[in-house]
Amino acid sequence: MKVLVETSARHVHVTEEHLKILFGPEAVLTPKKDLSQPGQFACMERVDVVGPKRTLSGVSILGPTRKDTQVELSLTDARSIGVQAPIRESGDIAGSAGCKLVGPAGEVEITEGVIVAKRHLHTTPEDAAKLGVTDKEIVSLKIDGTGRAMVLGDVVVRVSPKFSTAVHLDTDEANAGALSGEVYGEIVK
Repeated sequence: MKVLVETSARHVHVTEEHLKILFGPEAVLTPKKDLSQPGQFACMERVDVVGPKRTLSGVSILGPTRKDTQVELSLTDARSIGVQAPIRESGDIAGSAGCKLVGPAGEVEITEGVIVAKRHLHTTPEDAAKLGVTDKEIVSLKIDGTGRAMVLGDVVVRVSPKFSTAVHLDTDEANAGALSGEVYGEIVK
């Protein structure tokens, strides 16, 4: 079974509190485009991510709001702004790097929350059974036909009935494999 491989570019998840500080007390996230994961969407709202060395301007916010503000960058992005972001699963932000977020109405300094997202496979329980994988299992992903075929290890499996089956790679990983357009890969154990 082939799985869809998507590129997850740099983005920010915000709390309701931080949304109001960054965009004003009446602010709500405005959906721009639905994402492949059910209920997730790219927003019209954007922020600047400020590190000690430089600023990434106009970084997308993904909705809906979350319980913790989190910034997901590639290693290249993190190094370029001067932040030592650990490679972690989304939501695992304890002890991670911090940065400043700047919006049109204000700014927020986060002391932790900047990570490089660990490459991962979102999958439904039904597709997990077809793929022969279990939640939290570590697998590899083989991608052919791009002119830069590759096998990526350390892909964490995340199983939930709320997911749609797709692998998420960051822009560094996608660029290394010359991925563009609709790409499919194969899970290797």
